[in-house]
Amino acid sequence: MSIKNNAGFATRAIHTGYDETGSQGALVPPVYMTSTFAFENTDSGSEMFAGEKAGHFYTRISNPTLAILEERIAALEGAEAGVATASGMGAITSVFWTLLKAGDEVIVDKTLYGCTFAFMRSGLTKFGIKITHVDMTDPENVRAAMSDKTRVVYFETIANPNMRMTDVEAISAIAHEKKDCVVVVDNTYPTPYLMRPISMGADIVVHSATKYLGGHGDLVAGLIVGTAEQMLAVRLEGLKDMTGSVMSPMDAMLIMRGMKTLEIRMDRHSASAMEMAQMLEKHPVVSKVWYPGLKSFPQYELACKQLDQFSGMIAIELEGGFEAGRQMMDALQMIKRAVSLGDAETLVQHPASMTHATYTPEERLEYGISEGLVRLSVGLESPQDIMADLMQALDSLAMSNARQAAE
Repeated sequence: MSIKNNAGFATRAIHTGYDETGSQGALVPPVYMTSTFAFENTDSGSEMFAGEKAGHFYTRISNPTLAILEERIAALEGAEAGVATASGMGAITSVFWTLLKAGDEVIVDKTLYGCTFAFMRSGLTKFGIKITHVDMTDPENVRAAMSDKTRVVYFETIANPNMRMTDVEAISAIAHEKKDCVVVVDNTYPTPYLMRPISMGADIVVHSATKYLGGHGDLVAGLIVGTAEQMLAVRLEGLKDMTGSVMSPMDAMLIMRGMKTLEIRMDRHSASAMEMAQMLEKHPVVSKVWYPGLKSFPQYELACKQLDQFSGMIAIELEGGFEAGRQMMDALQMIKRAVSLGDAETLVQHPASMTHATYTPEERLEYGISEGLVRLSVGLESPQDIMADLMQALDSLAMSNARQAAE
């Protein structure tokens, strides 16, 4: 079946890249559990290694199951090609080790996922690469930080964990004033169903496919999309030689299974998160709610411009800071205290002591990650049950605060 580029999102997510007639009619793409592939003859093998003939010869470089997934994510993001990796950090590091050399400079937003921040600060800088953090909520800060050595501008479409957003179109236009500058964007929170940075001017998009794309908390994986030329370079340099961060065929199958329901899952995640955010904003022990769909969100207009819906992630601050957050999280009964996000289960965690503990307290303060911030990944349970668990935990905190005030 030939899928047109203008087919609906769910249709492309289910059908792109696969024709069952070449696989004995198997409705689901076969999982090619092989490390190596035999050559028809010596010349054929030599031509594949030289890049003169298409084909698979070693799964560290390519595999038929992964190839379907790569074509599928590229179609959803509106890119020419894709590359699959073993983790989201594998995706990020494979891209950066391909693009950068000693002496280059990278401009990044003030807020990044903790492991990405650690890679920038403790990894790239060891090899003579300068990292500059700027507040990208004002695109002009990017222009001010640009130099003739700037090679990459990097940010997250919705920042983990404090939900900051950046104007992809404006920042891409500024970055591209320098011809050899590449805009790399992490689109994990919205997924391509809600936001497509390539159409806004970004060059390369990365994902932690562990999250919403897989959707079930049963795998770790990453995905990259960009031009065919860029992805070939990432495959042969960053992935093959630098990181070896190779996705297994079984994980590729699981991600494709998850992507078949991505549209309906993101609809539910987004609808439930909006309901939870509105409820949280009204509770007396909640001092602040950060959710792009709320009119109180500082970048609400930008969120409406860039997002089709507002995803399933919420950040909250409680009266009493981290101790209040600890008490609230420990009072939850159904909601799980766990890192990661985008699972069917609703998850809650404390970034300062968990996912963003790689920042020093001073760095968290500088980069907008408060000690009392609590991150909520709204799952697929019945919304009334998520609501009931949140309410009883918040009410328990309110009663505790009232008792302390009375003593």
